[in-house]
Amino acid sequence: MKKVWFRVFLVLIAFAVFDRFILPFYTSSGRETSVPDVRNMPYEEAARALKRSGLEAKKSYNFRYLPDIGSDIVIDQVPSPKSMVKPGRNVYLVLNRQEKPSYAMPELGGRSESEARQLLGRIGLIVGDVQFRAVSNSDEDGRVLNQSVPPNVMVRTGTAVALIVGKLEVEPEGMKRVVVPEVLGMSLDQAKGTLIQRGLTVGKINWEYSAILVPNTVISQKPAVNSFATAGQAIEMTVVTNEHK
Repeated sequence: MKKVWFRVFLVLIAFAVFDRFILPFYTSSGRETSVPDVRNMPYEEAARALKRSGLEAKKSYNFRYLPDIGSDIVIDQVPSPKSMVKPGRNVYLVLNRQEKPSYAMPELGGRSESEARQLLGRIGLIVGDVQFRAVSNSDEDGRVLNQSVPPNVMVRTGTAVALIVGKLEVEPEGMKRVVVPEVLGMSLDQAKGTLIQRGLTVGKINWEYSAILVPNTVISQKPAVNSFATAGQAIEMTVVTNEHK
């Protein structure tokens, strides 16, 4: 009799093991679940949503830093939403990089404005103020002439870079125009020679007293540097003197 009860006990144990472990394995092996869409959720909320669907959340990080997105927001997920997967599957949640990366500022001089914008955008830099400077050379039209951050300087993602871009000004028919050269810092005689060589004339000379600056040095000019003037136009200058006029 004892043997009978012992055999019954073993059968019950075997049934319990089968019901608890083996049967769920076979029934779940063919079962699939739909991956919920957890994009744009905070990571913890997304992990809970996946857990409710029988899935496990795993962190991964975007290759680029995105300045307008928080570091705990899910940017993307793998597998994608509505994919059918086995229960217990890992779902990789892509988060924003936690630190702003640094890059060497590229050389933008000579590039077109659109090319400069694309290059800056690829490393997460922002195009700030864009100013246009008149040019007479068609090769400089629409090209970057200057940049606010020098090349090879290390900058962080999100830094704004101002640009100066050339804009071709066509001479009116029958009127020759020249670009006003820079004479700032030159002696008055050097400035006069430079203006004459460019087809311009010397206009009014204003004298300004200074006990610090070198006498006879040009400290201001009008029209401004790189602006257009007609051939023969007079250029007004302000020159340093060490005598009170």
